[in-house]
Amino acid sequence: MTDRTPGFSTLAIHAGAQPDPTTGARATPIYQTTSFVFNDADHAASLFGLQAFGNIYTRIGNPTNAVLEERVAALEGGTAALAVASGHAAQVIALHQLLRPGDEFIAARKLYGGSINQFTHSFKSFGWNVVWADTDDIKTFEAAVSPRTKAIFIESLANPGGTVTDIEAIAQVARNAGVPLIVDNTLATPYLIRPIDHGADIVVHSLTKFLGGHGNSIGGVIVDAGTFDWAAGNKYPMLSEPRPEYHGIKIQETFGNFAFAIACRVLGLRDLGPALSPFNAFLILTGIETLPLRMQKHCDNAKAVAEYLNRHPAVASVSYAGLPEDKGHNLARKYCPKGAGAVFTFSLKGGYDAGVRLVSNLKLFSHLANVGDTRSLVIHPASTTHSQLDDAAKIRAGAGPDIVRLSVGIEDKEDLIADLEQALSA
Repeated sequence: MTDRTPGFSTLAIHAGAQPDPTTGARATPIYQTTSFVFNDADHAASLFGLQAFGNIYTRIGNPTNAVLEERVAALEGGTAALAVASGHAAQVIALHQLLRPGDEFIAARKLYGGSINQFTHSFKSFGWNVVWADTDDIKTFEAAVSPRTKAIFIESLANPGGTVTDIEAIAQVARNAGVPLIVDNTLATPYLIRPIDHGADIVVHSLTKFLGGHGNSIGGVIVDAGTFDWAAGNKYPMLSEPRPEYHGIKIQETFGNFAFAIACRVLGLRDLGPALSPFNAFLILTGIETLPLRMQKHCDNAKAVAEYLNRHPAVASVSYAGLPEDKGHNLARKYCPKGAGAVFTFSLKGGYDAGVRLVSNLKLFSHLANVGDTRSLVIHPASTTHSQLDDAAKIRAGAGPDIVRLSVGIEDKEDLIADLEQALSA
């Protein structure tokens, strides 16, 4: 390697990885082990006391997972990362460091339905309270800030509609409030958008989706931007106050600009336990190597499919920021000039029943609850992913009864359009 900064495609293949020092294996090995042998008693004590870095137990860290963590951190422009068992686990672990019972966080209304459910219902058991805001009206984020606010959570490209979020504007609200901005970058990936470049303090992903890319592994990741002062105002005692389980270490003071990633590992993952399997980490690493190639093909195909649907007489509207007439097109040009992503929605003139029939008639598109696969996928959110919401909440989330969501894969676009044509005709 030279002194130049590696490009994105180079990082997607090489970041975090070296030939195995023992065997010379070029691909990162799967370290399928629960535990790791200590050199001696002093070495063990230093690892458990956070005085040295190393492997203890795969629930806390694993060499295969470590390569994945370093690679995603490099692609996102962060200082460190932590891989966990799922995207939902990433959200729990990230917020676990920030919130105490009675605290609040602000979240965008346009979110993946599973996140809406998690925030609205499951988090109540922890005493964490969500306050909703509208990404189409930044003032609603400002109005939602209170003394109990500890974070703001948004998606860069909102699921299910692929709506582009004005990250910089909301980052300014977070800075004014003195709280971190958490951005779920699952649908965009760092190939299209790097939220840290636009003011995000924490980035999370469902690795299950485009980063892994092949629909074969569940995983999540938390990326620390290294930009937030966790000691300011003493709002975040888990990072700023002495930790009794680590002999009084202050996480922020000891670990500096990667303190949040360390806290997620040694306070969150250690005790809550949603560890990522090394085998899944291996599969996701393999997927990331082709991320730039796949994402560009995804975006090119999605634009072609959206243009086709926009002309079809059975289609009432298409929500895809890659279309010049879309209300989010200017934001897409600013934040993701390479493409507006591969997930978008469209509405059918026949309403709910037409959406259900269309999904049933498609042959090449797979009807399932996932996005970001090499294969093209389809779902009717109102009857599936967002079915737990009432009708008004479905509409606010961009998942009304007439909406169909596509995750456009990397097949030949002509075949995808032909499948949609036969299904719409039927």
